[in-house]
Amino acid sequence: MTALEVPCTYLFDLCITSMNSAAMLAFTHFPILTSQNKKHGQTNIKSTHHKRRHSRNWQCEVLLSNLGVAVVSLTFQPDIAALQNEDGSFSGDIWGEVDTRFSYIAILSLALMHQLDKVDVGKAVKYILSCKNVDGGFGCTPGAESHAGHNFDYVTIAVFCCVAALAITGSLHHVDKDLLGWWLCERQVKSGGLNGRPEKLPDVCYSWWVLSSLIMIDRVHWIDKGKLVKFILDCQDKENGGISDRPDDAVDVFHTYFGVAGLSLLEYPGIKPIDPAYALPVDVVNRVILGR
Repeated sequence: MTALEVPCTYLFDLCITSMNSAAMLAFTHFPILTSQNKKHGQTNIKSTHHKRRHSRNWQCEVLLSNLGVAVVSLTFQPDIAALQNEDGSFSGDIWGEVDTRFSYIAILSLALMHQLDKVDVGKAVKYILSCKNVDGGFGCTPGAESHAGHNFDYVTIAVFCCVAALAITGSLHHVDKDLLGWWLCERQVKSGGLNGRPEKLPDVCYSWWVLSSLIMIDRVHWIDKGKLVKFILDCQDKENGGISDRPDDAVDVFHTYFGVAGLSLLEYPGIKPIDPAYALPVDVVNRVILGR
């Protein structure tokens, strides 16, 4: 096994615990993940000093520590704390880009480091709540359109980031769960798939963004979970592995991850449970956050 395959094998094993389901062709999806490294020499992640990278670093660290690998903690917390603004929002970098992605990333990263006391959590929560809309959803900034998820690189879509940040800080009591739940369950279309906002096509990635939010507010029973499972499974490339955004489209690592994560949230057989707020396996979150 190559050095590249070792971490990929472990990360895959975090989600897949058995191969006894014919429908979920787990064994075919591993090659599509490792082939990305072999094809490009490295994963296609932009190197940046942006706060997005901090959350990825800390998620990787807690996964590695779960393997028993000693990882030297990086001193990110002063940097993150310095990016909180007077109104409670967070900037993504020293140039001052602000939206709710960075609120979530800051809160997630600091929570993983047990350093939430380094920022004003009350102000952070107040800013997130100022982004709530009359339809029950959340925008990336106050007054911005509600959107169910968040593509961290291209589209500003914020419900997941806001709900997850509120969940981590113990502030979900501020959310109108029925109103938000209604908005989220309306994202399911006839095919069983979910979209990110009204009148858009379904996409496997929303199997994570929408489902995780529904689970955090205890409204996942408002959608047809069986139809969503079928939609995700129909997006598999059964010959070459991987999962696409929609049936018969090209597969990629992005949608493969969110497809497997969505199936985990749906309690699909053979997949370990994933925490909807931290986007990490539940057993890892229990160990790192709760000390179990």
